[in-house]
Amino acid sequence: MNKAELIDAIASEANLTKADAKRALDAFIDSTTKALKKGDRVALVGFGSFSVSKREARKGRNPQSGKEITIPAKKVVKFKAGAELADKVK
Repeated sequence: MNKAELIDAIASEANLTKADAKRALDAFIDSTTKALKKGDRVALVGFGSFSVSKREARKGRNPQSGKEITIPAKKVVKFKAGAELADKVK
């Protein structure tokens, strides 16, 4: 499902116009992004939680040349599904 299909699904499930559904989805994405940038955790009970974690620098190999390279440290976004969502997907 891509963003346009998600907007269509939200609009039909919530009885909204596509424009309203798009604004709601964009607001959710923007709010979640801002919270994660601040280092906050976003938890949606029954659905799951988004959090930021730091991945340490590590050694790797260039697959073409075989040379060892250093992969820099970075922050990554993680999603952990809630129990209710996990049960529904089974």
